[in-house]
Formats: sequence, structure tokens, C-alpha cells
Amino acid sequence: QVQLVESGGGLVQAGGSLRLSCAASVRTFSSYAMGWFRQAPGKEREFVAGISWSGGNTYYTDSVKGRFTISRDNAKNTVYLQMNSLKPEDTAVYYCAATQREGLRIATYEYDYWGQGTQVTVSS
Repeated sequence: QVQLVESGGGLVQAGGSLRLSCAASVRTFSSYAMGWFRQAPGKEREFVAGISWSGGNTYYTDSVKGRFTISRDNAKNTVYLQMNSLKPEDTAVYYCAATQREGLRIATYEYDYWGQGTQVTVSS
């Protein structure tokens, strides 16, 4: 069983930055690929960014490329999402998720464990 706890959300003005963290309570954190998803009101949950077990591979949805950076610290069992140049359309609840499936994983059903989410609100 993997427990994930997100933190770092909040209210920020457009153009600002936030750093989300996701702490995992599992002994074998380095065996899980991790992802960040988001869900805006009235919309489906969507993929934002993913990172491989080692951190060597990262991938992003087009709308955040060049603005968001995903990283991980396996010694701390934590994955991060650095969000810069935030826009009002980035407003959503952000979730981290874990999977042991190999390769690029962007669908929600490909992830087995989820955090409770953290709210990010970007004002214009």
C-alpha cells in the first residue's frame, strides 16, 4: 500500500510560482513512476507531468511545457512539481499518483495510488 500526501497549493497571482510536494509512505518509492494530474471544476482529471522511477525521464502535457518541472528525491520519498508563469487556466485541484507500470503513463487508470489533492488557484 502506498499513501501519498500533497502539499504546497495556494492562491497566487497570474505570472507567479508555486512548488507542490508529494510525500510517499512506502519503502520502495524508487520502484514507482510518479505523475501529477489536475482537475478543474466541471472537467475531467487530466495528466500534467510524469517522471520515471529514477527521475531520468520526464514528460509533460503541452499546455505546461516550459513552465512546469517535475522532479523527485528518492532519498526523501518525495516528488515535486515546480510551477512557474502560472495562468488562471492552471486553477485546479492537483493530485499526485503512483504506478509500477513501465513506460509513459498519462491515463488515470494506469495509476494505482492517489493523494487527496491540493488546491491551486491563480488569480488574473
